[in-house]
Amino acid sequence: MSSYRIPRRIIATFTSLGCALGLGCISSPASADASGLIINEFYGRGGSANQPYQHKFVEVYNPRDVPVDLAGLSLQYRSATGTGSATSTTKLQGSIAARGYFLIQLGSNGDTGEALPRPDLVAANVNPSGTNGTIYLAQAGSAVSPDAEAVLDKLGYGTSNSPEAKAARYTGTNSTPGSLTRTEFADTNDNSADFAFTSQPTPQAGNTAAAPPSPSPDVVSIADIQGTSGTGVTPLEGSRVTTRGVVTAAYPTGGFNGAYLQTPGTGGSPKAEGEASDGIFVASAAAAGLGVGDCVLVTGTASESRGLTQLGGSVAVDRRPAAECEPVKPTTLDSLPATDAHREAYEGMLVLPSGPYTITNNYALNQYGQLGLAQGDKPLRQATDAVPPGDRAKEFEVANQARLITLDDGSSWNYLTNKTAQATALPYVSTGTPMRTGTPVSFTTPVILDYRYQWNFQPLGHVSGHDSEFIPVTASNTREATPPSVSGDITLASFNVLNYFTDLGEDEEGCTAYTDRGGAPVSANNCQVRGAYSRGAFLDQQAKIVAAINALDADVVGLMEVENSAGLSYVDHPRDAALASLVKALNDAAGEQRWGYVPSPAVTPPSEDVIRTAFIYQTTTVAPVGPSEIGMHTAFANARAPLAQRFKALGGGLEFVAVVNHFKSKGSGVDDDTGQGLSNPSREAQAKALAAWAGDLFSDDAVFLLGDFNAYTQETPLRYLRDAGYTNVVKAFEPDSASYQFQGRLGSLDHVFANAKAMASVTGGGIWDINGDESVAFQYSRRNYNVVDFYAGDQYASSDHDPLLIGLRTTPPRRPAPGPSQPSAGQSTPGASSPGDSTPAGRTRPGHATRPGLPRTGAAG
Repeated sequence: MSSYRIPRRIIATFTSLGCALGLGCISSPASADASGLIINEFYGRGGSANQPYQHKFVEVYNPRDVPVDLAGLSLQYRSATGTGSATSTTKLQGSIAARGYFLIQLGSNGDTGEALPRPDLVAANVNPSGTNGTIYLAQAGSAVSPDAEAVLDKLGYGTSNSPEAKAARYTGTNSTPGSLTRTEFADTNDNSADFAFTSQPTPQAGNTAAAPPSPSPDVVSIADIQGTSGTGVTPLEGSRVTTRGVVTAAYPTGGFNGAYLQTPGTGGSPKAEGEASDGIFVASAAAAGLGVGDCVLVTGTASESRGLTQLGGSVAVDRRPAAECEPVKPTTLDSLPATDAHREAYEGMLVLPSGPYTITNNYALNQYGQLGLAQGDKPLRQATDAVPPGDRAKEFEVANQARLITLDDGSSWNYLTNKTAQATALPYVSTGTPMRTGTPVSFTTPVILDYRYQWNFQPLGHVSGHDSEFIPVTASNTREATPPSVSGDITLASFNVLNYFTDLGEDEEGCTAYTDRGGAPVSANNCQVRGAYSRGAFLDQQAKIVAAINALDADVVGLMEVENSAGLSYVDHPRDAALASLVKALNDAAGEQRWGYVPSPAVTPPSEDVIRTAFIYQTTTVAPVGPSEIGMHTAFANARAPLAQRFKALGGGLEFVAVVNHFKSKGSGVDDDTGQGLSNPSREAQAKALAAWAGDLFSDDAVFLLGDFNAYTQETPLRYLRDAGYTNVVKAFEPDSASYQFQGRLGSLDHVFANAKAMASVTGGGIWDINGDESVAFQYSRRNYNVVDFYAGDQYASSDHDPLLIGLRTTPPRRPAPGPSQPSAGQSTPGASSPGDSTPAGRTRPGHATRPGLPRTGAAG
């Protein structure tokens, strides 16, 4: 047994370990009975754009305990709409090992991608469609129909007219990487149930070249297989080798289908950059069934699989007496190796991360069961939220990369497409431990450091649910129950409500939907309507938005991404229809006529987006003064025009103008190569036009510019607003705050700016962290995507942007006093405030939970 704590689990019992697996004995003659052979994986897009491999392939698996002679068998293909016999066929030859794989290389669509592992057979004449068709194994030498009795197994996919029961869904197009993979070798004679689309093809090969290991094979160390070149490529690529190791992690479920080995007696001491690793992955179902701590001799073919060194092909596993293997020890990592070359020294090894780590990315948690971690007590920050774009931002991001690692779940499952995965609880996350960004985590058990698409910490087994025995970390619930305390007599808020549409996708002709695991439509997919598809989904969405706004309790709220009801071409609604519905829902939930909305101006731009900005307000504390105004500058032709409204506090003399904005997103348009996302020139023009318009129209007023500017704090559009005399209010009080997360970086796209006259009335500012830190699993649009129902009709994950809140006094201060903490570079100093009106940065606000690692960032919405 190894010297670290081994999780207790049921270990699959292996019988007939000798000749049945070809371990140290001479195999019996291959059986002529081919019953039971199955198509295990089909990859039909080789050579197309974005594909990992140049050739298509079919992987056949033999689930039996004896090898099978393939003579007399063929692989055949017929188009999805074909009739009669196959349109292409190839005869098979050789044999397939017991519980082994047989890789057949097919035709290609082009030159993109790397070569497959050495195939067992090349059939260039078989070139199936990458979207629709039927491919099948037949006990026949000539072409037959896929429905013939001679067919042993078949896979109908896409629009196939001859699947087993129902066709498997081959997701996307030829430019979408991925293959159809059988789930845990299941063969229920229903292709749609047995096969799932996975974005990482995993061809297994080498059977025909495999020979049984000799009774006393020459043992090659794992370090020699890994090599010391620093390139991450084994120097023994393609060689069949035998090595000895202790099983440190095993994955019989979840798709990895293998185990990690480490050289006996190794570990416990740090590795230097350039040293060889003592750990390796064995890609084999035989290895997957081993127990952690087992001593084994393994024979297989050394190769690289998407950057991970492994033994694969026809793998033979010989369990040895425990006395033959000295226990291994985890190596404590006091710091995360900063470079790829240094991490290579630990690839596949057992490690125990030490010191603080912080969740910096939970977006992939809902799809791949992964959490992005940053070493240290803060998540990663969007570079241009912290420093100006250019060289400093590039240096900042290099430092980010050195701190970043993914905590994986010991699985290759895609929880959005794999039916087995969807019927299994998402790993790590629950309402009690929502795994928000900014949450500190501590490692309590060792993990494996590996590379699968990125550097990962792998648990020692497949993590299923939030209470799995294989979870290697502890975390707490960091949700903030109440909005920030900003003092003042009244409050002003900004809130992007993530496509609040009262018109539904189901009512728009031709609108398609994103569906839950049962196929029920949830949200609109590429339609004029951008919100809910069904009435039920809309009520889920509205309940969360209403809960958030009522709990925020601001007197004036500037909203973004509300449906522009006059902008839909297929209905005839007033522009304010959706806004009026939201106000009614707010009042119904509050149990009183508490809220009102600002009517649209008489004249609006001739061509508007289907989403708009808007104002709502509490009728007992403030009142609009005069009609609203909307900016008509051509700079806003590809965004939303600014909407201005003058308000008067009913309990004091304060009047102010609020201008709500939603600048052009970062997701489309021109790239000016400044590192500020797409369409930055548009946002610069919009910032200049906004400053000029507000300056001309409201030159003598207290003016607040608020909204989703789609620009991070130090980017040039916001610099133009600061240069025009505006202070970034929330950043003045909470310099490290953030309203959004994107690609594992946290930062603010949402801001409130105040001119000098407006700043004189400010008492505090903050962000209510209820959305940007949350996993999308809690959003209404992901309800019933997993067997666990994460939905709740509360404020958490009501949007993907956090609401901002500032406090305002309605009468002038009695005496001036120093403002809050100094703003970041380029910002104006806040106006005077009375002692006690605000809380200094870094201290806990009353009723506002401390958020570990405050920075947080995102991209455009």
